[in-house]
Amino acid sequence: MRIFVTGASGWIASAVIPELLEAGHTVVGLARSDDSAAAVERLGAAVVRGSLTDHDVLRPAAAEADGVVHLAFPHDNMNDLAAGAAIERAAVGAMVAGLAGTGKPLVAASGTPVVPGRPSTEDDQMGAGPAGARGENERILLATVEQDVRPAVVRLPRSVHGEGERHGFVPQLVRMFREAGTAMYVGEGTNRWCAVHVADAAHLFRLALEQAAPAAVLHAVGDEGIAVRTLAEALGERLDLPTESVGPERLGFFGLMQTMDHATTALRTRELLDWTPTHPGLLEDIAAGHYDG
Repeated sequence: MRIFVTGASGWIASAVIPELLEAGHTVVGLARSDDSAAAVERLGAAVVRGSLTDHDVLRPAAAEADGVVHLAFPHDNMNDLAAGAAIERAAVGAMVAGLAGTGKPLVAASGTPVVPGRPSTEDDQMGAGPAGARGENERILLATVEQDVRPAVVRLPRSVHGEGERHGFVPQLVRMFREAGTAMYVGEGTNRWCAVHVADAAHLFRLALEQAAPAAVLHAVGDEGIAVRTLAEALGERLDLPTESVGPERLGFFGLMQTMDHATTALRTRELLDWTPTHPGLLEDIAAGHYDG
């Protein structure tokens, strides 16, 4: 199949595109700059120039493809996720317009929900507020089954880790800990942090594209819940820093995150698509030195 990929120069696409190519698909990736286009070409994909706001590019690119993997999200302002979600919503609408009536798949990345008191499942809805800014987009996408599109959502956990990750939450924590001279966690550190290896996530995206039922909601989760104190201690050991409990204000955005217990299961996903994570967990990748830099 010919697959159109948005966010094609990003971290997750760096594993998704090779996964698709190795399975015999051809890939066309969206790139908005010369550097991004060069990165996409190095992965072995063709390039379509444009961004999520170029609807006249997105619509025909989707129409000419046999399926779409949507990975892009505007992260320019993390303090205004609602604005980014609005841009994404319009972009997905343009791609749906290109796919409507074809029964072709459109697999989109989303985030795992937080449910107080228990791990979240594929049945749970995204909550309100900034952390759930993409929740409405998810619901709109799944409803496109009525337009004869085969939509699916792959929900990603807090960390999509692996060797080479440079801009996710864990690299940002490393920089923060180095500057502070201590590895910090909030309170008793018992709240949990979910994660998946980027290669395992990429495999699930391919399975979703090829096999998922219409309107499927899937969880790409390997580590269902690592205590944030354990995460801080693992980073502190690698960085040769002491570990310290702090108030959430010391960690800013990450402090707010750690006040929520974000554990997530993927039991249904594993059953539906026979998907089993096989790559190292987050703590193993930290111990291997992938986050020392």
